[in-house]
Amino acid sequence: MREAESIVKEGEFTYQVTGEEGKDVIVLLHGLMGELSNFGGLVDYFSSTHNVIFPVLPIFEMPLRKLSVTGLVDYVERFIDYKGYTKVHIVGNSLGGHIAQLFALRRPEVVSSLTLTGSSGLFENAMGNTFPKRGDYEYIRQKVEDVFYDPAIASKEYVDGLYEMVNNRGKAIRIITMAKSAIRHNLGDKLHGIKCPTLLVWGREDKVTPLFVGEKFNELISNSRLDIVEKCGHAPMMERPVEFNSSFEAFLADIKVKEPETI
Repeated sequence: MREAESIVKEGEFTYQVTGEEGKDVIVLLHGLMGELSNFGGLVDYFSSTHNVIFPVLPIFEMPLRKLSVTGLVDYVERFIDYKGYTKVHIVGNSLGGHIAQLFALRRPEVVSSLTLTGSSGLFENAMGNTFPKRGDYEYIRQKVEDVFYDPAIASKEYVDGLYEMVNNRGKAIRIITMAKSAIRHNLGDKLHGIKCPTLLVWGREDKVTPLFVGEKFNELISNSRLDIVEKCGHAPMMERPVEFNSSFEAFLADIKVKEPETI
């Protein structure tokens, strides 16, 4: 990974970019406590063929009164307009997938494709809508391990980061605010409005947004396909990057083949 060299701060936006201008744009949207390293395998694989952009969502910086799923959609919309992108492929994990769906509904002309993996928007079984157990390191460690099929991926550094986060009262309030907002913004009755090609990549052992959630997305989004990743939890792009990249690459190639039919 080459994160540090690509960090850009411009006005209200902090983002990371790999690849070159002029190539097809892939926008990555992270989850509630996600970061670029979660998408490391995708970034490394696709940066030679695409312009991969990772806007850092201002979950811990946005004024609390504006913090919501729709507030983050507004932010992503401003960012994409600021960058002047007229067509993007959006990839969203967990909360990032929720934001991606709302953006695709709001600005369908901009979204070439949508890829959702372990996405919220219909159902999620996370920490609930109350304060995570502050001061209980083992509880936090178990919650982090539950994200993955292989608990070894939940490194001590990863657990320590989340533990620090939920023990910071200001950050904990924001986590709960966002969790409640996501629950309120259930998209079950709106997903029929997403018409762009949509890829659903789901871990069979996802405990946060179980496989039935991916199957329901597949049912409700007409132009969608569901790829199931075996022995994988809530973050396939992180836990099974080879399988995820293969699925995403085939999806993008399929879109390319079909493009002339829509001209």
